[in-house]
Amino acid sequence: IVVIGASGSIGRVVSDTLESRGHEVIRASRTGEVRVDLADAASIAALFVEVNDIDAVVVAAGSVPFKHLTELDRDDYTAAFLGKTLPQIEVVRQAITHLRDGGSVTLTSGVLSRDPIATGTAAAMANGALESFVITAAAEAPRGIRINAVSPDVLENSPGYHRLFAGHRPVGDDEIGRAYTLAVEGLETGRTITV
Repeated sequence: IVVIGASGSIGRVVSDTLESRGHEVIRASRTGEVRVDLADAASIAALFVEVNDIDAVVVAAGSVPFKHLTELDRDDYTAAFLGKTLPQIEVVRQAITHLRDGGSVTLTSGVLSRDPIATGTAAAMANGALESFVITAAAEAPRGIRINAVSPDVLENSPGYHRLFAGHRPVGDDEIGRAYTLAVEGLETGRTITV
């Protein structure tokens, strides 16, 4: 299983959880031993040449600007789309030719597609686009390949963000691990798994 963004708060938990369940996990990131830059389609292609013939791909990477609606401009929305949405869609586009029959791709959206916070408009747009993409992409995926998204709330292991998510219940590592395990090992497809 390839976990992209494996050095991040979610990717680390996902990698550790899947390894504890007996999976061979290839940890990919911008700075790790297996490198990939999601902003570069050629880098994604090179990753799949290096780790071809895989059972699953998990993407736990992406960035979006956090600004008040009145401060966001077209470039901010473009940055959110290019920083989170399009790179994950590109992973799906390329991964489906390298996955074994019945494999899976799991993307990462987030709580802001369903629960607003101040400064979260661009993130909501990026997350909502990913979740909509998953529905139809899964319906059209060939060879029994499953495509899902996991949409976590603010992470317990990222206290620097807790203040922005007033009243939200931070999600623990165990919950994150279970959600991604369901996406990778379960039968679901075309679904957004919320945690």
